[in-house]
Amino acid sequence: MTTPAQDAPLVFPSVAFRPVRLFAICVVLTGVATAIAAYLGSPMFGAFFGIGLGLGLFNALMVRRAVEAITAKDHPLKSQMAMNSATRLLVVTVVGLVIAFYFRPTGLGVLFGLALFQVLLVATTSLPVLKKLRSGSDADDSPVPASNDGFASKD
Repeated sequence: MTTPAQDAPLVFPSVAFRPVRLFAICVVLTGVATAIAAYLGSPMFGAFFGIGLGLGLFNALMVRRAVEAITAKDHPLKSQMAMNSATRLLVVTVVGLVIAFYFRPTGLGVLFGLALFQVLLVATTSLPVLKKLRSGSDADDSPVPASNDGFASKD
């Protein structure tokens, strides 16, 4: 007999999530976006763009926290992760849309920041993994540790 999908255990691969690096990239992009927006006459668009990047980083940190908490249980369930993800994405989306609507038209920068952050997140987590897969190196030779943000415990 098979286990229903919602009751199946969670299995997450080790990924190269680097929040400190992402934060630095977000700060640089916010500065560039603000400079370009100021040159075009709307510096607040750049500021709202930075807020969107910050919301995206906050979401990514909450994902890591949720995954660690849920997978630490004896029997983690996919349904728990799904509910956590849905709730978290709902909150981030509503906050972004409220800011965009209330401060329109420059508030739309929040939505652009959120969208660009997702691209950054995928690029910064998948590229090191793809490089490792292509090189065929062992885990001990990996140039990218699974958790290298300086806050993870060392086992």
